[in-house]
Amino acid sequence: MTEQTTPQSPIDRISERYLDEFVKLSPTSATFMGIDGFDDQYPDYSPAGFGAQAELARRTIAEAEATETPSEREQVAKEALLERLGLELETQEAGVPQYQLNAIASTAAEIRQVFDLMPTATDEHWEAIATRLGKVGTALGQYRESLTAQAAQGRVSALRQVNDVATRIASWTGAEGDDFFAGLASRAPEGSLRAKVETAAAQARSAYDEFGAWLETDLAPQAPTRDGCGQEVYELSSRNFLGAKVDLAETYAWGWEELARIENEMQEISAGLNGGDRSIEAAAHLLDNDPARMIKGKEAFRDWMQELADSAVSELGGKHFEIAPEIRKIECMIAPTSDGSIYYTGPSEDLTSRPGRMWWAVPAGQTDFATWREVTTVYHEGVPGHHLQVAQTMVRADLLNRWQRMGCWVSGHGEGWALYAERLMDELGYLEDPGAKLGMLDGQAFRSARVIIDIGMHLELEIPKDNPFGFHPGETWNAELGFEFLRAHCRMETDMLKAELNRYLGWPGQAPSYKVGERIWLQARADAQQRKGADFDLKAFHRDALNLGSLGLDPLVRALGRL
Repeated sequence: MTEQTTPQSPIDRISERYLDEFVKLSPTSATFMGIDGFDDQYPDYSPAGFGAQAELARRTIAEAEATETPSEREQVAKEALLERLGLELETQEAGVPQYQLNAIASTAAEIRQVFDLMPTATDEHWEAIATRLGKVGTALGQYRESLTAQAAQGRVSALRQVNDVATRIASWTGAEGDDFFAGLASRAPEGSLRAKVETAAAQARSAYDEFGAWLETDLAPQAPTRDGCGQEVYELSSRNFLGAKVDLAETYAWGWEELARIENEMQEISAGLNGGDRSIEAAAHLLDNDPARMIKGKEAFRDWMQELADSAVSELGGKHFEIAPEIRKIECMIAPTSDGSIYYTGPSEDLTSRPGRMWWAVPAGQTDFATWREVTTVYHEGVPGHHLQVAQTMVRADLLNRWQRMGCWVSGHGEGWALYAERLMDELGYLEDPGAKLGMLDGQAFRSARVIIDIGMHLELEIPKDNPFGFHPGETWNAELGFEFLRAHCRMETDMLKAELNRYLGWPGQAPSYKVGERIWLQARADAQQRKGADFDLKAFHRDALNLGSLGLDPLVRALGRL
């Protein structure tokens, strides 16, 4: 890898100093980012620990606001930093990360998930794992302090979320599923080191069992049964996930229109598959039972994903995108858990010790995989989706400071790009197979349905009397109607749909960031086409946009408008 010089303007130094101080306060973030030196530590999850992070953000904002940025590159870096830290401070002051529970992204999940990314090649790596395992009890105890302090102020997540986290913990400890901690310890080198890891793993398992019991016996009785978070919390969450302020009423109405448009296109493809029958369900059944589109065994499915991901890198690199040699490797992985989630993790900072990875937490008992649904998933998580976006940011040390490369992630920017990448692959001719095209549209419909019910349930809106599906016109959204709507428009297993519903209710504003983010990306491209006319070049647009790094969508649109 060629050594590059990181920009060192005043705003870059402020950003990098912030990152250095932040990872000391949040060592798990360092592990997720691939920054060495913190793998044996946890953050302080007590109220004092959260307060220290808020004070760091507050101090950095003041420094950045007082800093001149004479160049366009520096201005983008400043806007990105101020937007992210400003929202971080708002959410901290509102107590959101201190009290908000959900099974995917809250602190209880972070404490366990960090082990998935810890290196295991050497004895020193396993020593770090053992040390961090031994600190799980302390970390959960500090988090319990924060949850208790927030509860005293009347801030408790909905009962559904408290119970869902307790259930997820049971699936990690072996009470209701595989024992994650025993599985982790079994991979340690034999001998005294494995014994040390096993002891620490047992302590971590016990700490999680105790924390799960506390959730059920102490926090759950204080939890409200109302699922919706309300207008004030939702607006803050939406801005946090998008990096943009959108008109929620207009976005809600657009969600209905977009879902109807996509399903009409799906019906047209279904008619071609079904001999004229426009039934999407019939087409899905046909494809699910097509031996040519079925793979048996999760290892074989992983290999299929790997082959498709590698092919995308090879074919797109140089022709449609500039893909540096350092980031042409992506690993497809079967995750050590079985909750059904699919996600991407970026490469390590050195771009060599840990490549970008696409993970699939295969549900317990699943052995058959229908590929027609997942072609678009590989493009979403790999290239030109998350891997290209995240790894491209990592490799541009000549343009982006270390915080921009390592410490900034905006869901609407990242997930919006990945959803845009799926659609782009169709535009580039990679979804000519009607099954693969239907799979992409199926995912688009799913994300559109999420816009409708996420906003609708949290704001307890009225279902439009003239909605295009005749779905409970005039009634008020609640969890039961949300699940019914998912069942009607999303072709997924019941357990997965239930998990999805709980996700939306526990993570307000996150699920719509995919489709709303894609909408803003598409509008930004259309605006660039209009400005440049015959001079517009799609490859150059993608290059220039990705070279800005991850940033809020409002700053992104402003920056692209200045190019």
